[in-house]
Amino acid sequence: MALIDVIKWESSTSELAHCCEIDDITLGSQLVVGPAQTAVFVRGGMIFDEFGPGTHTLSTYNLPLLKHLTAAPFGGVSPFQAQVWFVNGISLLDGKWGTQTPIQIEDPKYGVIVPVRAYGQYGFHVSDPRTFLERLIGNMPSFATAQVAEYFRGVILSKLTGIVSDKMCADGMSVTGINTRVEELSDYALERLRPEFAAYGIELEMFRVISVSVNESDPSFRRLKEAKDALARITIMGRDNYRLERSFDVLDSAAGNEGGAVGAAVGLGAGLSFGREISALAIGQMAAADTPPPLPGAAQAAAPIYLGIDGRQEGPMDTEAVTAAFMAGRIGPRTLAWRRGMAAWTPLADMPEFAFMCHDCPPPLPHE
Repeated sequence: MALIDVIKWESSTSELAHCCEIDDITLGSQLVVGPAQTAVFVRGGMIFDEFGPGTHTLSTYNLPLLKHLTAAPFGGVSPFQAQVWFVNGISLLDGKWGTQTPIQIEDPKYGVIVPVRAYGQYGFHVSDPRTFLERLIGNMPSFATAQVAEYFRGVILSKLTGIVSDKMCADGMSVTGINTRVEELSDYALERLRPEFAAYGIELEMFRVISVSVNESDPSFRRLKEAKDALARITIMGRDNYRLERSFDVLDSAAGNEGGAVGAAVGLGAGLSFGREISALAIGQMAAADTPPPLPGAAQAAAPIYLGIDGRQEGPMDTEAVTAAFMAGRIGPRTLAWRRGMAAWTPLADMPEFAFMCHDCPPPLPHE
């Protein structure tokens, strides 16, 4: 059997590690290690000596850990058996990742859970060949780039939901504007994911979120946009003016419906009563700037409100708490409500201060 004189490996981007199992290595043989390669001697499952790029003549000087494995009776040049692993350290920058199914993200600003999809690109290289061999190679004769990409794609997706949620909460970022912040999200994800790669001797060089998309026809996204629009109008107009505007919307809608709640269905008396409440609210709003506030102790706080949610009673709650629950999507205009002085439970939107909730809802069906 001929003795091995030259040991080398022609690497490519498709393979990150390759094993040359050689029975007849002699001291004095040449080891050729290409650019961005590392050669590692392994024997009996143990990692011994490493060599960087260049041409190396093997001797007991540069193989100190394998020195005792060579047989002395042959003058230190007898053949010995070992595995020589060549690890490719080239930078691979075209790794792709993407969500196969939507991930569920809770919008920290509005409290609505929205399904989103995302995709992007990442790049890496083997930075610690010894750790890479110990953690990933095992008894395989080679390790393809595609195997590493597939493994770490799973790592990325398993961590992505927490990464996106944490960044959104930290910055008060809403799903509706997340695509304008993909660069910040990319940098944050890079720092969070680096330790996951480093544990396997790999350095994550770059990580990019290219796009985050939301299905705009999804009911949860529509609810999120409605909450955002309502909050924007409240901020601009003030809560009382917004409430007044929504009350007028209800009247306009009912007036145009022959069987509406303010028509024959409820009766003229109910319509006039409701109209008087709205008129009083309007007059109070217009006169507010010209009249002094009530004397201390003169104003009476509204009685607390109780809600019926999923068959359970919740409360007491004040008006602000009820409005916040509506904005978060926990309750709707038909949620049953009761406060002291009411004879029975009634839909929330039938209470004057919550009439704004029902500007898009149909009125009750007329009685036969």
